[in-house]
Amino acid sequence: MSNVEADPAEVTCASTPGGVEVLEPRDVPLGGPRAMSVRRTLPQKQRSLIGAWCFCDHYGPDSVHMDVAPHPHTGLQTVSWLFSGEIEHRDSLGVHAFVRPGELNLMTGGRGIAHSEVSTEASSVLHGVQLWLALPDAHRDAPRDFQHYAPPTVAVSGASVRVFLGSLAGSTSPVRTFTPLLGAEIVLPAGASLSLEVASGFEHGVLVDTGDVTVEGTALRAGSLGYAGTGRSSLTLSSQDGARVVLLGGEPFGEEIVMWWNFVGRTHDEIVAYRDEWEIETERFGRVEGYPGSRLPAPPLPGGRLRPRGNPA
Repeated sequence: MSNVEADPAEVTCASTPGGVEVLEPRDVPLGGPRAMSVRRTLPQKQRSLIGAWCFCDHYGPDSVHMDVAPHPHTGLQTVSWLFSGEIEHRDSLGVHAFVRPGELNLMTGGRGIAHSEVSTEASSVLHGVQLWLALPDAHRDAPRDFQHYAPPTVAVSGASVRVFLGSLAGSTSPVRTFTPLLGAEIVLPAGASLSLEVASGFEHGVLVDTGDVTVEGTALRAGSLGYAGTGRSSLTLSSQDGARVVLLGGEPFGEEIVMWWNFVGRTHDEIVAYRDEWEIETERFGRVEGYPGSRLPAPPLPGGRLRPRGNPA
């Protein structure tokens, strides 16, 4: 999904380990006053990254039509995960695919890629998450790539777990990433208490989709993201009435990044160059074939230089 804010903020991000905290979402309208709205928990002033996870939009359930024209990405991987609906994906690698519930689509836009996203006629309701992964410096110019994976459902203490990235509860995803990561959907029945073994070197985020969840004694409401820092070998999730969550994890990223619009870079000048190349249609991003319309224009840059913003120490 594109970040189609008319005036996107620049963000320089650096992850830091910490304790348990609650990140509340902010509503972001995409594409104007009549377009769909998303709930964004990353990035924000309180915390910018969880592992390499640098962007988290949570949307629906809404009876809306998504039509995001071809737009660019650099320095990241996009992770699309749906709970309901169907989205048609086209990109400049030549991939034409569909995003469906319980199936991961991961696109790599290191040096540069463009793609479009349109909800299909089969989508009466859209509901899901759109996530970005920052690429480490050694791989941020990685070539275009696209991976699809439908993870099996694993039963753990009455809960249902689908691991789409990394390893959890004896299930391992074959999808390739550039840093150690975890991504999983977990459905908790009413009255459940689930203790999961996790990598102690990871920091974790629990995004609540529906229901009530307590993470390590901290209560979370739907839409909130609970952050747990490194040093934990287990995470305990419980729900009184039942819930669905997305569990994200990864080793602290350890690098600063500059995020603006759909670009991840390292400096102001890089971001300016990416924008210029998109506007003049260089080969960096390529072309999306089959989309019946124009490309998404880049918004204007801020008046000053893009300045660092990161996690609190």
